[in-house]
Amino acid sequence: MRFLRHRKQQNANDDVEKGAPDTASRSSGVEQNGAKPNGQEYQGDEYEDLLKFVENESAKLESGHDEEEEDDDGQWVRVWYMPWKKVKKGGQKEKKIPPEWLKTDMSQGLGDAEVSKRRDAFGFNELQSPHENQILKFLSYFRGPILYVMEIAVVLAAGLRDWIDFGVIIGILFLNAFVGWYQEKQAGDIVTQLKKGIAMKAVVVRNGKESELEARELVPGDIVVLEEGGTIPADAKILANYDDKDGSKARQQLRKNSKKTAANGSDDDDDEGHVNKGPSVCSVDQSAITGESLAVDKYLGDVAYYTCGIKRGKVYAVVSAPAKESFVGKTAALVTGSQDQGHFQHVLGGIGVVLLVMVIAFIFVVWIGGFFRGLDIATPTQNNLLVYALIFLIIGVPVGLPCVTTTTMAVGAAYLARHKAIVQKLTAIESLAGVDMLCSDKTGTLTANKLSLNEPYVAPDVDPNWFMAVAVLASSHNIKSLDPIDRVTILGLKEFPGAQDMLREGWTTHKFTPFDPVSKRITAEVERDGKKYTCAKGAPNAILRLRSFDPETVVEYGTKSNEFASRGFRSLGVAAKEEGKDWELLGLMAMSDPPRSDTAATIREAGELGIHIKMLTGDAVAIAKETCRQLALGTNVFDSSRLMGGGLSGTEVYDFVEAADGFAEVFPEHKYQVVDMLQKRGHLTAMTGDGVNDAPSLKKADCGIAVQGASDAARTAADVVFLDEGLSTIITSIKVARQIFHRMKAYIVYRIALCIHLEVYLMLDMLILNETIRVDLIVFLAIFADVATIAIAYDNAPHARKPVDWQLPKVWIISTTMGLLLAAGTWILRGTLFLTDGTHGGIVQNFGTMQEILFLEVALTESWVIFITRLASGPDSGGWEWPSFQLLAAVLGVDVLATIFALFGWISGPAYHNGWTDIVTVVRVWLFSFGVIVVITMVYLLMNKFTWLDSIGRRSRSRKDKALENFLVELQRMTIVHEREGDGETYRFATAKESKKQSDEKDKQEPAKEKEQGKGGRNPSPSSSTGRKEGKENAKETQMTTGSNDDNGEQAKGDDQETTGSA
Repeated sequence: MRFLRHRKQQNANDDVEKGAPDTASRSSGVEQNGAKPNGQEYQGDEYEDLLKFVENESAKLESGHDEEEEDDDGQWVRVWYMPWKKVKKGGQKEKKIPPEWLKTDMSQGLGDAEVSKRRDAFGFNELQSPHENQILKFLSYFRGPILYVMEIAVVLAAGLRDWIDFGVIIGILFLNAFVGWYQEKQAGDIVTQLKKGIAMKAVVVRNGKESELEARELVPGDIVVLEEGGTIPADAKILANYDDKDGSKARQQLRKNSKKTAANGSDDDDDEGHVNKGPSVCSVDQSAITGESLAVDKYLGDVAYYTCGIKRGKVYAVVSAPAKESFVGKTAALVTGSQDQGHFQHVLGGIGVVLLVMVIAFIFVVWIGGFFRGLDIATPTQNNLLVYALIFLIIGVPVGLPCVTTTTMAVGAAYLARHKAIVQKLTAIESLAGVDMLCSDKTGTLTANKLSLNEPYVAPDVDPNWFMAVAVLASSHNIKSLDPIDRVTILGLKEFPGAQDMLREGWTTHKFTPFDPVSKRITAEVERDGKKYTCAKGAPNAILRLRSFDPETVVEYGTKSNEFASRGFRSLGVAAKEEGKDWELLGLMAMSDPPRSDTAATIREAGELGIHIKMLTGDAVAIAKETCRQLALGTNVFDSSRLMGGGLSGTEVYDFVEAADGFAEVFPEHKYQVVDMLQKRGHLTAMTGDGVNDAPSLKKADCGIAVQGASDAARTAADVVFLDEGLSTIITSIKVARQIFHRMKAYIVYRIALCIHLEVYLMLDMLILNETIRVDLIVFLAIFADVATIAIAYDNAPHARKPVDWQLPKVWIISTTMGLLLAAGTWILRGTLFLTDGTHGGIVQNFGTMQEILFLEVALTESWVIFITRLASGPDSGGWEWPSFQLLAAVLGVDVLATIFALFGWISGPAYHNGWTDIVTVVRVWLFSFGVIVVITMVYLLMNKFTWLDSIGRRSRSRKDKALENFLVELQRMTIVHEREGDGETYRFATAKESKKQSDEKDKQEPAKEKEQGKGGRNPSPSSSTGRKEGKENAKETQMTTGSNDDNGEQAKGDDQETTGSA
C-alpha cells in the first residue's frame, strides 16, 4: 500500500555556491540590530567580502549571538494585568555561553564578583525557579468569572453612590485575596524549606579554594570536582585528572591527541573507539537519561551530563551549561512546559459560569417584574432596578469560593509537607484523592531497601573464609560511596573472622573492573605474596560462562540459584582463578531486601480504600513473585515483554494489564505503556518513579509521584515528591487528599445552596411584594457566608473509603434541594410577619422589624448549613467526625454578630423602635431556624441513602472500547517501511514480521545477483558497477518500529531471571 511519495530534485538553474534565488532574495532583505542587509554589506572584492564575513561571524560567536536562534516557537500574547502590552511566551531560545567563560583557571576558579555577574545572566543552576512575583500572585486572586461579577458590583455600588456597600464589597474582595494568597504562600514556604534538605551538593573551586555548595549556586565556568559515587551537578566539560592540579598533563595529552588526529587525517573514532582521545579518565552512568545501562567512559574534553552518576575516577571539570540549558533540562522542559489547567480549575470555572448565568436570568426576571410595577432605574434609594441588580450580583456568586478552596488545599499541602510529602501543584491533591490504580516500584517503597546477607552456598571442599575473602576482593573499596550490594558484602566480613585475617595478608589490587549489565559481573586482578589471582563476582550464569565447568557442578549450581530465586533471594556467584590455572567456582551469595514491616498491612488498607496496587520492578520475575507472595499482593506477575510481544489482541492486552498484579524487568517505556493503557480504561492512575527517563510516565500519570532519592528531572515532572520511603507514606497522603477533597466538596455544596436560597426568596419577594432585604444587610450576609467558612480548611473531615469523584449532577441536585428548602423556611418566617399588628404578632413577641428578623434568620440558617454538608455524603464517604474548634468558633462568632445586629437594629434603616428587636423574638427566631436546619438535615441524609443518586455522575472506570484498543495495539506493532525507488521515495505500513521477512529475502538475493553477474564472463563497466551499488542502496529499508510482535518474545531469559544483583 503506497500512500505517500515525495521527490527532491535540484533545480538545474540554481547556482550551488550562490544558493537558490528565492533564498538569496529573502536573506538579502533581513536587517539585524541595525546592520546593513547582506546584499549591501558584502559588495566589495570577493575575498575581502569572504574575510569580512569570517570576522563578523567570529564576533557573533564570541558574543554568544547566533542568527539561527532568532526564530523560536514563542508567541506574542496579551497578559491579563497589562492588556495593552504584548509579551512573548513559550519561546525556548537557548542562551549562548561566551566561549571565554569556559577558560577558567582550574586552580583558582571564579571570584565572587564574576560569579555574581554570571548568575545575573543565567540565574540559578536549577530546573525550576522557586521564586515568583508575589504581587502578581496576589493580583491573580482578583481573576475569574466569580470575582469579575463582584468587581462589577463594586462599579455598580459606586455608580449608585452607595459608599458603605462600595467599601464593604472592596473589603470582601481584598480579604479573600489576602487570605488565599497568604495561605498558599505559607504552604509554599514550608515546601521550599523541605526542598532545601534534598538539594544536591557540589564541590567547587572558587577563589583558589575547594568548598562544598548547593548545586543551584553554580554558574557557567565554575570549576567543579567530580568524584566516584557523586552526582554531576550540571553539564560539565572534563578538564583533567584530580591529581593533575595544574592541568599540565592534560594539556600534554590533548597535544598528543591533536597530532594523532592530524596524522590519521580525521578526528573520527575508528572501530576501537576513542583512539585519538588518550586514556579514559572516568566512567559515567548515563542510564538515567539514555537508558544505556553500561557505564560510559569519558575522556579529556568530553561532556559529563547533569544528574548522571560518576562510577569511576575523580576529575576537574568546568560547568559548560546550567541546569535549564543542559541536556536533562531541555528534556524536562518538554514534559513540564504545559500550562494546561487542572480538572479542579475546570470544575470551579464551570460552577462559576453556571452561577453567573443564573444571576443574569434572575436579574432579567426581576427587571421584567419591575417594569410592570413601574420601577425607576436608580430611584428610590432602596427600591430600584439597579439596586435589585446589585443585590443579585452580591448574593448570586460566592466570592469566597476560590479563596476557600485554595486555602483548603494549601492547608492540606502544608500538612502533607510535615509528613514528608511535597505537593508541587495544589491541584494534584484532587487527582491524588481520586486515584484507584497505584503503580509502585518495589525497592524502597514495598521493601525496606536494606539488603541483608543470608546463609550462602559454599561449594564442597571450599573454605568459607576464602569464599568470603574473594567476594570482598571483587567489590568496590571506595567506602565513601559503596554500592548497596558491595556494602552488604563487605559488612558480611563481621561473620567471618578468618576472612578478615586473610585480607590482612598484604593484598594489592592491580585492576578493578566494576559491574556492567553486559558482562554482569565484577572482576578484580589482585596479588599476594607474588601470586596473582583474578576474582569475580556476579550473576550466576555470567560466572558459569567463565569456562566450561563440570556438568554436575553446573546442575548443582543452577539448582541452588533457582532455589534462592524462588525464596526471593538475589543470587551472586563467586569464582577465583590463580594465574596459570583454571577458574574455580567457590559458591553463591544469597541476599534479600525484605518487605517493610508495615507494607502488608498498608496493602490491605489500600484495598479497603479501593486502590489496586501494581508492582513494577526491574527485578527478575521469580523474585518479584516471591515479594508479592510475602505481601499478599497477588502473584499475577509477568515479564514486561508480554506487554507488546505476547501475541494478544488489543483488548486482551488491556485486560491483561488491568488484571496483572505487577510486571518484572520493566524499563521506563513500559511504565508509560502501563499508565497509558490504564488511563484509556478510565482509571485515575498514580505512578512512582525516580530517574530522568521516568519523567514522561510521571507527567503522563494523573498523579506523578517522585519517590525518595529521585533525580531532579523526576522531581520536576512529578506532582508530588516524597521525602520518606515506604508505601504507607503514599497511602497516608491519599487519605489526607480525600479529606481535603471532602472539605472542598462540602463547601461547594454549601455555597451553591446559599446562592439558590437568597436568589429564589428575593426574586419572589420582589415580584410578589415589591420589597427586599436592604442591600447593606445583604453585603454583611455575603461576608458572614464566606469569612466564617474559611475555617472549613481546618475542619476534621472523614476520608472516603473509595476513590472520590466530583459527581457534579449530584452536587447540583442536593444543593438546589437544600437551597429551595432554605427559601421555603424564610418564606414561612416572612408569612408570620403578616400577622403583626404593628408592635407584635406572629414570630414577633414584643417589637421587631422585618429587615432585622429576616436578616437574623437567613444568617443563622445559612451558617448552620455547613454542619450538614460536612456530613458523610454516601455509603463510602467515611464515618462521623466532630467539627473542629476553628469551625465551631467561626460559626458561633457569625451567629453572635448577627444576633447583635438584630437586637440593636444596626443598618436596618428607618424603622419602629429604631430597628431594635426584643430578646424573646430573637430566641424565637433562633428556635425556628434550628427547626429549619433539622428538616434540611433529615432530607439531606435521606437523599444520600438513594443508591441511584450516589452513583450519578461517577467516573466510568474499567470501560472498554474494543475497536479502538485493537486498532491502537496493532498500530504499535506496525512498522513504517521507507523505500527508495529511482528518483522517488515511498512510505508504507507493514507488520514487523513481514518487514523482517522482506529484508532477509533481499539480503539473500544480493549475493545471488552478484554471483550471476560474475558468471557472465565480462568485466562490469563503471556505469554497471554504479548501477549495482545504487540497486543495493535502493533495496534498503529503514524501519522505525514502535512495538514488537516477535515470536521470540516468550523466550526464556536465563541470566536475567537469576540475577538482579548489582543491576
